[in-house]
Amino acid sequence: MAANTPAKRWQASRFAATIVVMLSLLHATAAFNAGALTGVPANNYDPYCAMACVRSLNGLLLSCSSTQGSGGMIGMVDFATSSACWASDTPYLTSLAYCMTVQCAIDEFSRGEDMPASKLEWFWETEATGQIAAGAPTVTPKWTYAQALVEAQAVVSNASASGGLPALAANATWLNTTSLVSPAVYRAQWNVLVAVQEETSKENRYGIALLSAGVLLPIVCTALASSSLVPSSVHRLVHRLKPYLVWPSTMGTYSVRPLPYGLGNAPTRGQALYIGLFVALNVVLTSVNYRARQPSAWFLNTSREIAAYILYRTGELGYILLPLVFLFGSRNNVLLLVPGAAGWSHATYLVLHRWVARVFALQAILHSVVGLVLYKLNGVYDAESVQPYWIWGIVATVMVVLLTFGLSGSYARAYAYELFLAAHVVFSALLIVGCWYHAYDLYKFLGGVVDFLYAAVAVWFFDHALRVLRVVGLLGARRARVTELGGASDIVRVDVPEVRWTSFDALGKHVYVYLPTLTPWRPWENHPFSIVPTALVGRSGLGQSVRGSDDMEKMGSLVQVQAVAVDGASSLSRSGPASVSAATASTGPGPGPDPAGITLYIRRANGATRRLAAHPSLFVLLEGPYANTGTATATNALLRCDRLLLIGGGIGITALLPYLACHANAKLAWSLRAAARPLLDDLSALLDARGDVDDVRVGRRLDAEQLLADEAGAGWGRIGVVVSGPGGLCDSVRARVVDLAKATPGTTFELEVEAYSW
Repeated sequence: MAANTPAKRWQASRFAATIVVMLSLLHATAAFNAGALTGVPANNYDPYCAMACVRSLNGLLLSCSSTQGSGGMIGMVDFATSSACWASDTPYLTSLAYCMTVQCAIDEFSRGEDMPASKLEWFWETEATGQIAAGAPTVTPKWTYAQALVEAQAVVSNASASGGLPALAANATWLNTTSLVSPAVYRAQWNVLVAVQEETSKENRYGIALLSAGVLLPIVCTALASSSLVPSSVHRLVHRLKPYLVWPSTMGTYSVRPLPYGLGNAPTRGQALYIGLFVALNVVLTSVNYRARQPSAWFLNTSREIAAYILYRTGELGYILLPLVFLFGSRNNVLLLVPGAAGWSHATYLVLHRWVARVFALQAILHSVVGLVLYKLNGVYDAESVQPYWIWGIVATVMVVLLTFGLSGSYARAYAYELFLAAHVVFSALLIVGCWYHAYDLYKFLGGVVDFLYAAVAVWFFDHALRVLRVVGLLGARRARVTELGGASDIVRVDVPEVRWTSFDALGKHVYVYLPTLTPWRPWENHPFSIVPTALVGRSGLGQSVRGSDDMEKMGSLVQVQAVAVDGASSLSRSGPASVSAATASTGPGPGPDPAGITLYIRRANGATRRLAAHPSLFVLLEGPYANTGTATATNALLRCDRLLLIGGGIGITALLPYLACHANAKLAWSLRAAARPLLDDLSALLDARGDVDDVRVGRRLDAEQLLADEAGAGWGRIGVVVSGPGGLCDSVRARVVDLAKATPGTTFELEVEAYSW
């Protein structure tokens, strides 16, 4: 029976995640088809003619209206008349029934067809005395629509002898007898209902288009690059375009390195294409297709009506974008989990997360500014600014500004990462709460506004539930052996036993490490580290023992040692005592980690890692594994190359080590500071076993440009380049690979930059 390895369990959990995602999509589709979103296809004002009749009459005082306070709230309006009063008042019911039968017979949206009586009966039961669409419960009228119409027609017949029914004036305040609705009032009400419904429909359709484009574009790009359903000629074309449209930076050679003056990281051209399309689509869909209908019952003139629709649209688009912001920022982004959709790396999605968040923030800011100006012009600012919905809207806007333009800056992430993480969670929660109360107080009676908040929260819970599953079901709580490498190095080695991963399992992967005993007041803190199988690097302290003078004398009698690399595969034999391999060392004296485990090399910095010290059994929680690249396709493309060049700087070597075991023609080029030499000593078993094929420099920089030029000139048909290290090294390698890919059409390049820059 095959071993139940973490990798196999992860495959099972990935399949389960796929099922969850598909079920969620089915649920969303069902809600969509049920008309959950206003205008798509739900219409809370249908039929317009009947609703315009209600709106033309329900502001009038009746004989049963309250004179000592509120009769009840409908939407945002406090009426003096209660639902029970409307349900029992004869002049109101007969006037409404007669208005509905007359106006719905000539309504332009009926397209010349008679309005079905059943539709008017349904409207009468649900909207005539309370308007469910406006959040007010109805009271069953004393008459059905048909009965009220009979009563109204009887009044009309009696009034015909005396000149017909009286017509209400546009400024009427009382309804004491069956009357005709004022044509001017009816037209103003009808106009605003139709115009607002049209605008709301556009908002939801445009928002769904934005959301769909944001999600589908990565899937389409992945399909063009690697799907078996796409012709291979398209794959080749996409790959030829990478040095021109995908890999280069948009700002010189800046990519991993932050731009000057705290401007963050420049996107690559491939990322910029997505960002540009997304921003342009937002600008267009925020700016076009506004239609005013005057006279309006709500808006004084056309300019204020259009301003109100801008207010509505920016707010709605902001809500619709929020799930995308959360999705791209999550570790368990479903686009990285669903087979066939995983094509872009997590680092790329984090870049897009920041840009989508900026668009979301600009929509929120524009919404707030337009609302402030409009409310000032309408003279209602003082009254509305103390309402809960307004206050919560301010809270949400402030939170999004702080998250996007304040605490998420490169300086905050670099110098106060733990504070950044905690503030990110707290402020995001306040953002959701603010958005919830802002929308619920205003629009709880309309469909679709808070639904997108549900979606954003669902994304958050899905992400964190999978995080827990990764900890509990895959790696979980472990006891780790921590070894200080010594010297002037600030690097420690953490060996976690009994994690049975081969080098291929660890290829391009990282885990998040929690150190709850070191940070008991902040147990949620975690940091990502590259995975190295312990069997690959051997016992801790091997390098120091080999190079120590006493050990050299003890081992001087050794003439030949067979070097064994990863997973028991033989490598080159070397003469001399320094050629001790990982496999040979495992029988040597001294304690060491179980080779069936993983090893992490951690540079101590601020926060939890600063407290790391030698410890025989440190309690740790491991969350993972996570892929550095978006899909196995990218990793397989590297492994299929004729030559694999691994370029590392400092502790960036840890991301490269598994590649050495998985490619028969890999070359390592690694530079490190003199102070980090203990790390080199600790890896000596692996590096010595490889012979003289690698270029390792202590205290000297690599000439990455010359190194790449030499490989390009060696005649390899396909060269894979993986770089991991400081930002300057990563950016220079990226730029040089781009130049060589353009200049050497006979050589195909694959590029992977593994850096945690965000």
